[in-house]
Amino acid sequence: MKSTVDKFLNYLRSVRNASPNTLRSYGNDLGQFLAFLTPPKTETPALRDVTHLMIREFIAHLHDHNLEKSSIARKLAAIRSYFKFAVREGLVLQNPARMVATPKLPRRIPSVLSAEDLNAFLDGVVASPAAHVKAGKRNRSPGKAGPLVTRDRAILELLYASGLRVSELTGLNLADMDRKERMLRVRGKGSKERIVPYGGKAEQALEAYAPLREHLLQKTNRVDPEAVFLNHFGTRLTPRSVARIVKKYVRMINVNWDLHPHSLRHAFATHLLADGADLRAIQDLLGHSSLSTTQRYTHATIRQLLEVYDKAHPRA
Repeated sequence: MKSTVDKFLNYLRSVRNASPNTLRSYGNDLGQFLAFLTPPKTETPALRDVTHLMIREFIAHLHDHNLEKSSIARKLAAIRSYFKFAVREGLVLQNPARMVATPKLPRRIPSVLSAEDLNAFLDGVVASPAAHVKAGKRNRSPGKAGPLVTRDRAILELLYASGLRVSELTGLNLADMDRKERMLRVRGKGSKERIVPYGGKAEQALEAYAPLREHLLQKTNRVDPEAVFLNHFGTRLTPRSVARIVKKYVRMINVNWDLHPHSLRHAFATHLLADGADLRAIQDLLGHSSLSTTQRYTHATIRQLLEVYDKAHPRA
């Protein structure tokens, strides 16, 4: 089974253009399944000998260890995909995982800040006294920590203006940006490309960041000259770094929100929908393969309308 798992992961990488995160998750999930099927001093059963009862036992084992239903569902999806591949390759006659029910998941509606709150937050990134204290006397030159606020503002503005996933933002190159038309060429999940516009506020923030970016490149001998967003070492920012940047400004501005990079993507979609944008257009902008994924924002908008009604209507 181990060799067929490796073959399956190679198929995902070369044929399906799966992202590194997807490959890592599938590899970990299938590795855990193989470990469950192989107790100490035993051999892993042959692929054709794995039954739906074995898979159910694995699911029950995960339940017994109090794993989240969403994680269990993801592991079962990985097993299903693996056996589907095995059937297609003629390694087994049928997919035993199809007979195992997926745990019922609660329908989660993303929590979204209002447009007013988010605008106040973005404006506060520059206006915050804490940001200026950070800069201080030590940071008058473009390469020091304080002026990184111009980079951080550009990151936050672009996330909200374009609805990018954080991995898409950190993967941006200069060649992907049409600054004149304010358009981005984005490589999303499965290496699918889409064109996404962004607004004037984001363009102003990018313009303000440009001198700092050039300084970082010069200081570090142009280590990563194609990347749009750089760290102190002149190399491409990582998604984890962007998450830390968002949390930093939430703390600086003394906001109690649970704000993270994906919150800005949620806000982008919800605010567009609330102002009358077509759901199909939002699907294209977000790069969703399924409209049902985009429809989550319909529920978020309805919930916000109900909250406004309950607060404002005299007989609510």
